[in-house]
Amino acid sequence: MRALVVEDEPQVAAFIADELRLAGFTVDVATDGLQGERLASQFPYTIVLLDWMLPKRSGIEVCKALRAARPGVPILMLTALDGIEEQIKGLGAGADDYLPKPFDPKLLMARVQALVRRAQGRGPERVLHCGDLVLDRDARTVNRAGRPIQLTAREYALLHFLLERKGKVTERGEILDHVWDVTFETETNLVDVYINMLRKKVDKPFGNKLIHTVTGMGYVIREPAI
Repeated sequence: MRALVVEDEPQVAAFIADELRLAGFTVDVATDGLQGERLASQFPYTIVLLDWMLPKRSGIEVCKALRAARPGVPILMLTALDGIEEQIKGLGAGADDYLPKPFDPKLLMARVQALVRRAQGRGPERVLHCGDLVLDRDARTVNRAGRPIQLTAREYALLHFLLERKGKVTERGEILDHVWDVTFETETNLVDVYINMLRKKVDKPFGNKLIHTVTGMGYVIREPAI
């Protein structure tokens, strides 16, 4: 599980991060809205904890952008603004829950765990991500760094399968079974050819390589290093 904390007060951010780590989360911390939005676009976080009043970009703006880009990620808004109107505005921007400061650590973690359970019960996410690569299942669209990528039906199916198994090495035979739904009696380089075609569209025009070859085993798509 991986959590993103977007909080500009160092002591508060450290306190929240410590509580999350104790609960088994890997934690990234952003100290302003722009950094938070950038990190949220790069990694598939289990949950985002977002302060309202942030430098460079407000928590409300970040929340709206994140909700549009990643509909399935739980967002917990944290703020000293505890009025009814503020809570309505935060929830209206796309937050799943709202916790006024100061808060008890036990209550914080209870809210976090409830949001994670709820998200896990929603079923498959509509949108799949790897870094700045985004595949929308419903719209059947793919983009990277905000740039649309045109794929053939087979290329789309291959990318979809790799993204569903993100971080896991997939053998060529398994790819053939799932993407082509056929079993070849002789050796074929069909998977290698399509991986090469996919790389030319998904990786080559961009800075970070996402699709990797694992020699003697197969292929894997994985998050880029920060």
